[in-house]
Amino acid sequence: MKKWMLLSALALGGCAQITDYQQAVKTPAPANLQGNWQTFGPQSGLRSDKAIGSLIVNASGDTLDCRQWQRVIAKPGKLTQLNGDYVNVTRQLRVMPLEQEGSELHYDGLTLRKVERPTVECQQALQMAEQDAKVQVIQNIEPESLKTRITQATEAKPAAAQVEK
Repeated sequence: MKKWMLLSALALGGCAQITDYQQAVKTPAPANLQGNWQTFGPQSGLRSDKAIGSLIVNASGDTLDCRQWQRVIAKPGKLTQLNGDYVNVTRQLRVMPLEQEGSELHYDGLTLRKVERPTVECQQALQMAEQDAKVQVIQNIEPESLKTRITQATEAKPAAAQVEK
């Protein structure tokens, strides 16, 4: 009985809350939202002037919120509609509206523009998210800008060894 009263109150109030990621309906992305979105220049929504914020939205409605500076934090999610507006719902149940204004997308306190392709780090995170449908946050990717010559040389050796075989 209490459950029905609560649901009725939410319906009458016009507000809905997503409490289960699996129950949020993934919505195919309209053409204007599809693509790779990235911040440009310093933004108050990021920790540093050198930080980059990205949002990847594919045609089926899968998303990846990818932020990078001293480390990469990527959060897979999906596009859905809430009260007629498009929102990104991450697997952690964070719900953030998407508002497009001309060629810019306003998202989570950031202003993004479409770019041809995501950063190398966000591409890696996207592959990891596609391989593990349950991962909520990806944090084990080292930004290229922080890799030392030793790290780069170590990573190049296995690739060179495979070419020799």
